[in-house]
This record gives sequence, structure tokens and C-alpha cells, in this order.
Amino acid sequence: MCSYIFLAVSPVNVMFSCFPGLRRNALAAIHHELNRLAGPGPSNWISQVRRRSSLLSSRIREEEVYNEEEMSYVKQGEDALQKAISILSEQDGWTVETVAANGDKVLSKVLPDIGKVFKLEVVMEQHPDNLYEELVEKMEQMGDWNPNVKQVKILQKIGQDTMVTHEVSAETPGNVVGPRDFVSVRCAKRRGSTCFLAGMSTQHPKMPEQKGVIRAENGPTCIVMRPCAEDPSKTKFTWLLSLDLKGWIPKTIINKVLSQTQVDFASHLRNRMANNVSMEMAHAC
Repeated sequence: MCSYIFLAVSPVNVMFSCFPGLRRNALAAIHHELNRLAGPGPSNWISQVRRRSSLLSSRIREEEVYNEEEMSYVKQGEDALQKAISILSEQDGWTVETVAANGDKVLSKVLPDIGKVFKLEVVMEQHPDNLYEELVEKMEQMGDWNPNVKQVKILQKIGQDTMVTHEVSAETPGNVVGPRDFVSVRCAKRRGSTCFLAGMSTQHPKMPEQKGVIRAENGPTCIVMRPCAEDPSKTKFTWLLSLDLKGWIPKTIINKVLSQTQVDFASHLRNRMANNVSMEMAHAC
């Protein structure tokens, strides 16, 4: 990828500008994959999407006028979402990396042109709406409750679904893996009761590489949250993780660090949500 890809005239974006029908077809393919991955639920959410305004509002936002830079980020976010959904939709070939005592599970798979990807599968006690609020709407507060993250900053928002962020990770215990930073484009979608947060590495003029910090790469990544079939007040939480930490780190260490990072994230998120409930109860009293 060339530096500041959004400054180049993209043939894809030119085609979308001249032939908006092509863009509608591309988004229609993403909507189809979202529907297929989310699957049927107790509330028959696919019918709700058709009856209500979810898909319609996405098509309205699609017609918003973006400049070349913004269109590049929107396209990158949608690409990350589509790639992540394609990976998660394939159930075969996953290997168990670790299973925690509470049942939290991390699996992995090696993919052509991407490398090793990891998938966290857990059940959260909270409804997807509450988790979505914490992870998307309060994204910049993640460093307050996740010790593996020093900072998350939103560099730019494009419409309601796309944003560019800068994240700085904390060093691992013993400094086995030093601090890394990431510049990512994120695409957040909601389809009925299912929530998606996808992302991948990008570049942004506000955040060039920082001296003394290794710029790592990620993506495609995606968090999928949907109500559990057995108890809709709980969430089936899946996190696809693909990272290139850069530097000279043995793969055995990387694999261990990444799988443990996912397990730790689930634990920290549970603690955060429990604290939120405690604070709400205290305020109510």
C-alpha cells in the first residue's frame, strides 16, 4: 500500500462515482453476508430489518457525498467487514488454542495471504446493545479498563458507520513484546439485534509513525455480537483477530501472546460491564 493511499485517485472510487449502481451492488453483497452470518434468531430479525428502516437507512447513508479521502476509508472499512465475515462464515479448519476454566475459547486457523488468525468465542452476561455502547460509542475509554491498551483515539469519523482510530498497546509482562501502535479504519454495523465492528490497518496524515514505537498492522478483524438463542439477555460474542506485530518475535511467542490477549480482553470486558452495573445501581439508590 502506498503512503496516504487516499491521496491517489482510486479507479474503484472513480467507478463508484460514475456508476453509483456498482456501489449499491457492492453494499448489497455485504448486506447479504451480514444476514447469512447473523442467521435466524428468536426474533426473526431478518424480517424486522426488511420491515423497518435498518437497511433503508444504510442505503440513504450510502448516497451521502464523500470526498476522495473519505470514500477511501469507507471502502477500506467495508472491505474489512466483508473479508472478516467470509472468514467467520467458514466453520471448518479451526484449531483450539486455549480453553479457559469458564469456557472462553480461542481457536486459530492459517489462511493464504493473511497468515494465522485467531477467533475468540465467549458468552457475555450483557445484552449486545450494552456491549456495543461500551465498545463503539465509548471506544476512547478502553484504556481505562483494559490494561493491555494505553490509549484509543478517534482521528476521524466518516458518516455513522466509519471511523479512523489510533491505538497504543501496553507492553506485555516482562516486556516480551514491547508497545505497539496501530492506525485502523473501523466499520460499525447493526443489523437487527446483531452488531458488527470490523477493522483493518490504514494510514492517516494526523498520525505518522511515532519515534520509538513500532507501527504494527492488523486486519481483517471483526467483533460480532448477537443475543444467545437460549437467553436473549446474554450475548454470543465472537472476535476475529489478525495481527502482524512486526519486529523479530518468534511465532510461538506471538501465538501465545495473541491468544492470551483475547482471553484477557474477555475478562476485562466482563469486569467493566459489572462495574457499570454496580455504578448504575449505586446511582439509583
